[in-house]
Amino acid sequence: MNAEIRLKVSGMTCDGCANRVKQVIEGIEGVVSALVTHEDGNALITHSGVSESRIAEAVISIGYSLGEDSKGFDWSDRGVWKQSAHNTKWCLIGCSIGEFGTLAYYSYSGITEGLALGSKIWYFYAILPLINGLATSVMLETAILIRGQMDFRNALSTAFGMSFISMLMMEIAMEITDLLFTKGELGLDPIAVPFMLLVGFLTPWPYNYWRLKKYGVSCH
Repeated sequence: MNAEIRLKVSGMTCDGCANRVKQVIEGIEGVVSALVTHEDGNALITHSGVSESRIAEAVISIGYSLGEDSKGFDWSDRGVWKQSAHNTKWCLIGCSIGEFGTLAYYSYSGITEGLALGSKIWYFYAILPLINGLATSVMLETAILIRGQMDFRNALSTAFGMSFISMLMMEIAMEITDLLFTKGELGLDPIAVPFMLLVGFLTPWPYNYWRLKKYGVSCH
């Protein structure tokens, strides 16, 4: 006869997190099904003869915790800094493809030459690299998650949910840096590239650390 166990899982922030918890629980022999929601942290497990401790061990093994997270927050966890740097790196690669590609096209084609700084058309062309950078970053994040055996719909929603704020901070910082070098001219200054990469990495890194440290898990 089947029985039910209800657990409170801390650290889930998106559908991708809930899917990871669901998969690891349902991978335990004797578990019939698991209904996991990240909004309230609930996991309802239907099983036949599986101990709660066995399920708890599986959940903890992938980086989540059970019950309300009462750990104090600090900024000195080297492991979290390293993991958040890895996540930031992939976000930067994705953003750079769209950002640099668009700015390089401006410089090569001359399409933005002579635009009045602050005009409506200037703002349109100024925002376009940011939008393209966000798009290419989401595409890369989605591809990484699909490679990790997540279906396309969940991968796309997870990429948006876990990375959008980080990507937006990164894109704004990179574009402002480029504009400082070009003095408002829309294009790519090769000298600015290393500074754009540095600023683009450092700007969202503390946020990514905070998010990873606070919730105890990364969706990558």
